[in-house]
Amino acid sequence: MFKKILVPVDGSLHSERALEKAIGIAKKFNSKITLLHVYSTNLVLLPKEYAVPESTPEIVAISREIGANILACAEIRTKAEKVQVDTLLERGHTVKVIIDLCKEGKFDLIVIGARGLSKIKEILLGSVSQGVVRHAACPVLIVK
Repeated sequence: MFKKILVPVDGSLHSERALEKAIGIAKKFNSKITLLHVYSTNLVLLPKEYAVPESTPEIVAISREIGANILACAEIRTKAEKVQVDTLLERGHTVKVIIDLCKEGKFDLIVIGARGLSKIKEILLGSVSQGVVRHAACPVLIVK
């Protein structure tokens, strides 16, 4: 039923719980998990006096390194449970990358952590999990 599971990870407690749930599902259905970390170098939320151009090589390198570390930890955890796993590190808008990858990779399920954003932040920024649910081409499991 769920042969290919996409699990976006960001290092948060919510994404750790989502990975736990995905591992359980993968064991039950003999599925393969693809771990995805999407990093962004968009600093528009910082006050103007702190804003750095998005293309700053140092910002990109730091963001990639953090993302690679998050993926490595999640991969170790998944392999320890004897579940097949791939990893992807992508740069861009998180919802768009997840949705595009879901379609291109023909995933059967997305398991994603919920976010505890306040209503004001949610209105201003939008929620990744909400965006994924709205646009995904496959079932989405949101884990609190």
